[in-house]
Amino acid sequence: MKRLEEKFAKLQQSIKEMDSLLIAFSGGVDSTFLLRVAYDILGDKVAAFTSASKIHPDEETEEARELAKKIGVRHIVDTTDELYNDDFAQNDKLRCYYCKFYIFNNLKEVAAQEGYAQVADGANYDDYINDYRPGLKAAKELEVRSPLKEAEITKKEIREISKRLDLPTWDKPAFACLSSRIPYGDRITEDKLEMVGAAERYLRQFDFNQLRVRHHDQYTARIEVAPNDMEFFFNNREQIVDKLKEIGYTYITLDLEGYRTGSMNEVLDLDEE
Repeated sequence: MKRLEEKFAKLQQSIKEMDSLLIAFSGGVDSTFLLRVAYDILGDKVAAFTSASKIHPDEETEEARELAKKIGVRHIVDTTDELYNDDFAQNDKLRCYYCKFYIFNNLKEVAAQEGYAQVADGANYDDYINDYRPGLKAAKELEVRSPLKEAEITKKEIREISKRLDLPTWDKPAFACLSSRIPYGDRITEDKLEMVGAAERYLRQFDFNQLRVRHHDQYTARIEVAPNDMEFFFNNREQIVDKLKEIGYTYITLDLEGYRTGSMNEVLDLDEE
């Protein structure tokens, strides 16, 4: 516990040293925690910045609005269209880099226009040591601060302090943009994003703790949930199949390995240049 308190104090001190701050805000566990801590310290000198686009479900953007309102912070929503960037849409293994570079560049431009001295994201310490995160390279290149990472605060610790602060996101499941549901090399299109979004929106009503609908080829849905949630699909098979076929899928599959973060990265040769 002492170690966690030291990390939290380090985070607070780094924020105190900032004149003003614009935070890339998704409404997820990490950015909500950072925004709340920053607002407690900087007050009106901090604001939230959210990119609203087709790669994020509308309900996620609306939830970000509600969270910013609950915290009491100014919230800037910027409508973007990453699909116009062919580097992003072609969906190679640097997809996240192109997306983050675009978003962070917008973040910096808005910060300059609105008079915020610093920009930051909610990347935590785990993000820098786990999984494949090319978006972190964009943050470094554009000098976007990651105060949670700098204080070496992990996701588990963020949840712990968030609960202490009575933040509703303390137990929110992890969520990645919809483009992460499409295999590398398959072009990202608006139709694919809409199909994934509709399928996940339908399935989320059943309150799975973790859920992904991976979009393969043009008509195959590969559903990932926790192993203890799989029985639900067998008991409600016809209902689920009918709905996903209505959305546009021809083949509906359940991944027996279950949900895992970044499963699309499993096919990458990360040693390639």
